[in-house]
Amino acid sequence: MSTRAKHTAPVPVTPTLLRDWPLPGGGSGKDDRGSVLVVGGARKTPGAALLAGVAALRAGAGRLTLAVAESTAVQVAVAFPESGVVGLPETSRGSVKGSAAALLADEADGMDAILVGPGLDDAEETLALLRGLLLPGRSNPKAGPAIILDAYALGCLPELAGELEPWADRLVLTPNVAEGGILLGRDLEDLARDVPKIADKYRAVVSCQGVVAEPGGRAWQITTGHSGLGTSGSGDVLAGAIAGLRARGTTDTQAACWGSHLHAAAGDRLASRLGGLGYLARELCDELPALMVELSN
Repeated sequence: MSTRAKHTAPVPVTPTLLRDWPLPGGGSGKDDRGSVLVVGGARKTPGAALLAGVAALRAGAGRLTLAVAESTAVQVAVAFPESGVVGLPETSRGSVKGSAAALLADEADGMDAILVGPGLDDAEETLALLRGLLLPGRSNPKAGPAIILDAYALGCLPELAGELEPWADRLVLTPNVAEGGILLGRDLEDLARDVPKIADKYRAVVSCQGVVAEPGGRAWQITTGHSGLGTSGSGDVLAGAIAGLRARGTTDTQAACWGSHLHAAAGDRLASRLGGLGYLARELCDELPALMVELSN
């Protein structure tokens, strides 16, 4: 890969670009819009998985399953009747156990996109969970679902760097700046240059703080967004929206560009209506369908 390719200036993501890069249609029913599995939701943080799941459905995914700590499963199912819910084994502190990977194998087989991370809260158990999901026979590099990693799942990747071949070229990462530094092994200095390096290192599409990059050096820059997006749960919404779009049949890059733009534009819309600070991550989800309609015209 040439240095020049790695340092290509990001392409601005504008409404015009997105209208020329249309999303897949809705098909004739929910089965045509793909299925998403969200794995997360420790006892203390089931809302993170719930937010990601709502965002996935608001982005147009047809089916959703949430896999959360078993002590929260019934409550999550009642709070979110549109979703299937799977209870996962947990530690005495309520963290999802790494052994849950064995239970997720059957669920994962029928999915178009799997999001791991929202609401996970134990680094060692998350590492074991990811390693279990990577076991031979549980991943098909050619036909398997897209894998989207967020939050605690991202921090495990440097240790798994030599084991990621089953997920190569179907991996999407959604780090914040701090998590991006962990992935790269140093503080990020210039997002336009550093995010593509993360993409190359992990053979993944990466969305980080408004920069989207894919392996090989191509990058995009989100041109909208408000500082109020730095609210609790906002990253879960972003990851869920990308998973939902990916399940519909987009490429990884299209899902990341569209999802990152929709997330940022939703923040702008809420800021203009409610004020720059104080809107909630759950409210971002409600803006997504109308924004997609506007960008399809």
